[in-house]
Amino acid sequence: MGESAADSSSQSQSFLKRHWEEYKEFWSERFSILDNYSRFIKRDQLLPSWSSSDVDEFVAADPVHGPTLRTAREAAKYGAAGSVIGAVSTAAVAWKYSRSPHGAALSFGAGAVFGWTFGQEFANHWLQLYRLDTMAAQVKFLEWWEKKSAGRA
Repeated sequence: MGESAADSSSQSQSFLKRHWEEYKEFWSERFSILDNYSRFIKRDQLLPSWSSSDVDEFVAADPVHGPTLRTAREAAKYGAAGSVIGAVSTAAVAWKYSRSPHGAALSFGAGAVFGWTFGQEFANHWLQLYRLDTMAAQVKFLEWWEKKSAGRA
């Protein structure tokens, strides 16, 4: 009887494992674009941090992807500004009408997320990011930075 319980346990594990693998395969096909970043995310050693002068050096070195990277970094500033505006304004309205600290804190967080989204959408249209391949520019920059930092070591 002990063996049948062990067999049942191994069958259920294989059943769950099989479905988990199918689930992972299903979603990895739909988010295959993330494979472009996997070599930068799943690293043994982290890349050293870079400054805006390093980005300016890349912009000067790569005439194709450099301006695209500069524009993408500018778009992040629009998102950050939208996040600040959204967070403060929604928290202020929540505080004005409810005087609830937890409600104001939750609306601050939600306003930051919504503001970032609206800021990014505004930047997407204002800076015409939909015409640019910003992911390729960021990957090229990371490859360039990886080579440059390896040369320093």
